[in-house]
Amino acid sequence: MPAASPLSVLSAAEVERLLGLEAAIESQRAAFMALGLGTAVLPPRLLVPGAGESVAFCYAARLSPDGAAVSKFGSVNPGNAARGLPSVSAVVTVLSAETGQPVAVMDGTAVTTIRTSAASAVAASVLARPGSRVLAVLGSGVQARAHVTALSHVLDLDEVLIWSPRSDRRAALAQSVGPLARAARSPQDAVRGADVIACCTTSLSPVFDVGWLADGATVISIGSFSPDRCEVPASLAGRADAVVVDDVAAALEDAGPIMAAAATDPSLAGRLIPLGEVVAGRAAARQSDSDLVYYNSVGLGVQDAAAALAIAAAARAAGQ
Repeated sequence: MPAASPLSVLSAAEVERLLGLEAAIESQRAAFMALGLGTAVLPPRLLVPGAGESVAFCYAARLSPDGAAVSKFGSVNPGNAARGLPSVSAVVTVLSAETGQPVAVMDGTAVTTIRTSAASAVAASVLARPGSRVLAVLGSGVQARAHVTALSHVLDLDEVLIWSPRSDRRAALAQSVGPLARAARSPQDAVRGADVIACCTTSLSPVFDVGWLADGATVISIGSFSPDRCEVPASLAGRADAVVVDDVAAALEDAGPIMAAAATDPSLAGRLIPLGEVVAGRAAARQSDSDLVYYNSVGLGVQDAAAALAIAAAARAAGQ
C-alpha cells in the first residue's frame, strides 16, 4: 500500500516566513492569470451569517482542472478589534493533486492577509495611472498595514495618507509604516488628491464621498465582500469610467456596492470587467490618465489556492 503523503502543519509565523511579498504578489498574478485564461476551477463561495455582524465563509478552488484542490474555512468578526484579535480567522487545507490526501494545513488568517494585499498590488499594477505617487488608506487594521506595504512595493510613492475613525490607531499605523506616511485629519483629507485609494474596512456604510475623488484616481475596495458591506458608495460604480471586479458572478451576488448599483442600473452587469482578463491582456480597463477606475474585490478561492500552493511548495523545499 502506498505511504500516506506527509502533512505539513504551518503556523502564522511559518506562513509569513515561507511566503515573502514578491512571491505573494506573483502567486496572485498567477491566480488572476488562471482566471483570465479560463483554466481556474472556482465554485461559488459559501457564506454563513452569524451573530451581529459576523459571518463565516468557505472557499474552494483549483488553479486548473487537474491541479491541487485548496479550501479555506473561516470567519469575519468585526468585533474582534475591540478584543485585540484579528477580524478574520481561518484555516487553509491543501489536498494532493494526485491522491486527494491532505498535504498541508496552514493558518488561514496569515494567508488571507498576505494574498489580499498582494492581489491589490496586482490590481494597482495594471489599473493605476502611471506615475501614481499618493496613496490613501482608509482603515488602520491588519489589512490596512499590509496594503501600505504591498502597494508601496508596486507604486513609486511620495506620500501615504492614513485615516480611520480612531485617531490613536491611525496615528500609530502611520508612525509604524515609515516616513512617507502621515495620519490624515479626516477622510476628506486622505482622499482628496490621492492617486490610489485603498479601502480596508468592514464598514456597513460608505467611508468616503465620490465627490472627493480626483480625476484619474484608482479606488481599491476589499471590505465590500458581502451584501451588507458597503465601504464605498454605490454611486461610485456609475461615476467610474471602468468598474473592475475579481469575479463578475461573485460581485453581483456578494459585493454590496455593486449589488446596490446594479439594482438601479441593470446595464452595470455588462460593464463589469474581470481583473483576470486585464492581467491576461484580454481586456483593458483604464483608457486614459484621467479615467476614474474602481476595483472591488470580494476575495476568491483561487487566490487562496495560489498562495497556499506557493507556501506548501516552499515548506517542502525547506523540509517541513
